[in-house]
Amino acid sequence: MEREILKKIPIFSGLSDDELGKIKELVQTARFRKGAVIFQEGDPGEAVYFVKFGKIKIYKSDEEGREYIVHIFQEGDVFAEAVLLGGASYPASAEAVEDSIVGFIKNSDLEKLISQNLQIALKIIKIMAGRLRETQEQIRNLAFRDTYDRTACMLHKICLDYGQRTQNGIEVDLPFTRQEMAALVGTSRETVTRVLSDMKKNGIIDMTRQKIIVLNEKKLMRCIR
Repeated sequence: MEREILKKIPIFSGLSDDELGKIKELVQTARFRKGAVIFQEGDPGEAVYFVKFGKIKIYKSDEEGREYIVHIFQEGDVFAEAVLLGGASYPASAEAVEDSIVGFIKNSDLEKLISQNLQIALKIIKIMAGRLRETQEQIRNLAFRDTYDRTACMLHKICLDYGQRTQNGIEVDLPFTRQEMAALVGTSRETVTRVLSDMKKNGIIDMTRQKIIVLNEKKLMRCIR
């Protein structure tokens, strides 16, 4: 099973079974209870992680203690790859959203491996570039878009990542709670609930507690100015 999870990690996709076997030998495993902090912003960057089970949130906190979620990772997702090259500190904190199992590879072990494998090195560079683009887009959204627009952007991304097209529209079994969605948008839970209700009233979406159906994708996209 672990080999299959490794295949889902973008930086390892396309590798041969022999290469995956070498990476698998480097993997260590740790369990974290809900609410447990895996690492904190500013800690020395010692390892790259991936989620084997559960959910992990990456977040930053301001001087007043307010929390801003950068991303929420689920099974098969890789995180903390930003510290792979150069031994930098973790740029954000990581916490288990629910009881979770994570695999991790120490930087020193992985750097030794990628120094001997150009293909792995190139894939790491590509995924790091992708994460940087996502972070830049989130910053741009927080700075220049209103709450309605940011919620529409968040829904669109969730649809791309988790949605399935059906006869009714794009159905998404929500991977996040309303509070987590609010943190992703950078607003309150009440505000996100109000925006979603307004979208439902305007025929853009339908929703239950655990599912959202995008009924009109074009209208949703028009919300993103």
